[in-house]
Amino acid sequence: MTFNMIRETQEQKLKHLLAYVSAHSPYYQKVFRKHGVDVDSIVSIADLAKLPFTTKDDLAAANDDFLCVPKSRVADYVTTSGTLSDPVAFYLTDSDIERLADNESESFRCADGSEHDIYQLMTTIDKRFMAGLAYWMGARKLGAGMIRVGPGAPFLQWESIQRFSPTVIIAIPSFIPRLIDYAVANGIDFASSSIKSVICIGEPIRNPDFTYNELGKRITSQWDVKLYSTYASTEMGAAFTECKAGKGGHLNEDLLILEVVDEQDVVVKNGGLGEIVISTLGVEGMPLLRYRTGDLCHVHYEPCACGRTSPRVGPVVGRKQQMIKFKGTTIFPPAIFDVLDMVQEIELYQVVVSKNEFGNDDIAIQLPDELNTPVFREKLHSLFKSRLRVTPSFAFITAHELNLRIYKQEKRKPEKLIYI
Repeated sequence: MTFNMIRETQEQKLKHLLAYVSAHSPYYQKVFRKHGVDVDSIVSIADLAKLPFTTKDDLAAANDDFLCVPKSRVADYVTTSGTLSDPVAFYLTDSDIERLADNESESFRCADGSEHDIYQLMTTIDKRFMAGLAYWMGARKLGAGMIRVGPGAPFLQWESIQRFSPTVIIAIPSFIPRLIDYAVANGIDFASSSIKSVICIGEPIRNPDFTYNELGKRITSQWDVKLYSTYASTEMGAAFTECKAGKGGHLNEDLLILEVVDEQDVVVKNGGLGEIVISTLGVEGMPLLRYRTGDLCHVHYEPCACGRTSPRVGPVVGRKQQMIKFKGTTIFPPAIFDVLDMVQEIELYQVVVSKNEFGNDDIAIQLPDELNTPVFREKLHSLFKSRLRVTPSFAFITAHELNLRIYKQEKRKPEKLIYI
């Protein structure tokens, strides 16, 4: 489809979305009355600027007011991960679950997947986690196989790989080095396994210029697998997924309208950095208009080498709410992770951000105590100084205790970053 054809289709779906929330969403009915919004005057994507943004705080404060159907029609209950605040509930109808399946099957195809693949899921499918459900539904829609192993458990992961010969792993990328280390320690020939690619969720594996970051380098230097980045959230009910070109996650134009705005809320140009703002198309339970994700990414509008013409977003540079002001330097957590991922000896770490007595940000890195030597501390100090110009403090605890702090049973993702 040409750009104009895509835009025309999206604008038709936008009109339907506006009419739908006007009729069924208590939250947007109030917003439209408060701001004097005439939905009939919004006929183009550019007209979205007439609408106020929806924020995470709005979702938290008026959660159930976003629901557009009776509770009796809710088929599945999910919540956001609650990284920076309490989890927000999202209610899915049967139609919304099918939408998830459509998105994920298309995402798998974008990442060179087909019905001939077998996917091994290394994330949870329970604990009210939308992504696990989406992956399973997407594989079914694609006609591919799925092995639901869940997070952690390196022994079970490798036993499943050796028994069922999956071709694709779906995992948080920082788990892959642990998987490799386990294979090496236990004499498993991981290089000759059936795995050909990894779909990476939750963490970036690339820099803004699309080269591999330190985590991406660490994985690919040890294991000859193809890495595919993804960017998604519960609020979107959809994903931006890389193709074989590895030049950013492709927008699924059937499911989302994308805006990327600067600090003045102006849409950025090609290659510009801004906040991801989405409007959901085809959502029945809890549709969103101009939702500010808080995620800062570069956007690319030119056609991709793969032939797709959809906009692409680069890796998340940082989240607005996670910006750290440390010793006069602005830092986003991915930059800290990148430094730590450079160090081969570091398998576990947790970044702890707190406020000191003067109200300024402090950063402490929790590391396994077997690394606590003068030589290693000096190595880290020099590395942070050269890469970020500032050096956090370091605390050393047992690997067992650090594991418990990072991989909490009640959490769906490893807690590499905490705020106290």
